[in-house]
Amino acid sequence: MRKRRSSFQLAFAVTLLAVILLSSLLAPWLAPYDPTAIDTTVKLQGPSAAHWLGVDALGRDMLSRVLYGGRGSILVALAATVLSMFFGMVIGVLGGYFGGWLDWVLTVFSNIFQGLPGTCLMIAIAGILGPGVPNLILALVLTSWAGFSRIVRTETMRLREEAYVEGLRSLGAGPLRILTRHVVPNLLPNIVVLFTTRVGRCVLSIASLSYLGLGLRPPMPDWSVMISDARLHYRSAPHLIIVPGMCIVLLLLGINLLGDALRDRLDVRNEEVREL
Repeated sequence: MRKRRSSFQLAFAVTLLAVILLSSLLAPWLAPYDPTAIDTTVKLQGPSAAHWLGVDALGRDMLSRVLYGGRGSILVALAATVLSMFFGMVIGVLGGYFGGWLDWVLTVFSNIFQGLPGTCLMIAIAGILGPGVPNLILALVLTSWAGFSRIVRTETMRLREEAYVEGLRSLGAGPLRILTRHVVPNLLPNIVVLFTTRVGRCVLSIASLSYLGLGLRPPMPDWSVMISDARLHYRSAPHLIIVPGMCIVLLLLGINLLGDALRDRLDVRNEEVREL
């Protein structure tokens, strides 16, 4: 029963994310209007036959902007997650495997970033460097790699004590071979799950910074920017917030469901419990 539910959850998550990603990818062919075209004669109109999701305060078609809007958040979130995972994994694997003074130095370094309030640090970095995609990615990476590094370090320390690793050392295998051929591949299940959860957090962080004017900037169509632009009109035209807000909710729902399903599938302990 649990396996069937997990399979359904995985299929639903993959389908939902596929629809969102394909819609963003195929936006130039699916969008009925130019997402930046302004027509003040129809501004703030609700859904209609001409504009299925209505128009915003400048008369721009909401459906077209929603289709294009997922590109910025998704690409930035993926880029920031990949970079933060790469740096966190390198530092965590090196410290967890070699230990000693190297582990102490890397742990102190990561604790400094871990002890700082992530949201405040992210706002400070984005505020100092200014808005823009490169600065936004840098802020996300600097505030997220440390937590990932600690998890990887703990798992690496556990794998380091496994019998097969000891056997490889006794046979003369070097650290580079052991790490690349045996330790890192055994970390992949946890890395996949962490990747999905981290992408969701990055999407929320991007939405928060863009809402404050420190992330993605107009005229780039983006869901979080659309929400920020709708602050002055959310009472007279609630669709301006509801439409992009539901897109963010559905994206996060798909990512979280995918992460939960992958965790159930890839967790060895769950397999042992099912066998018992």
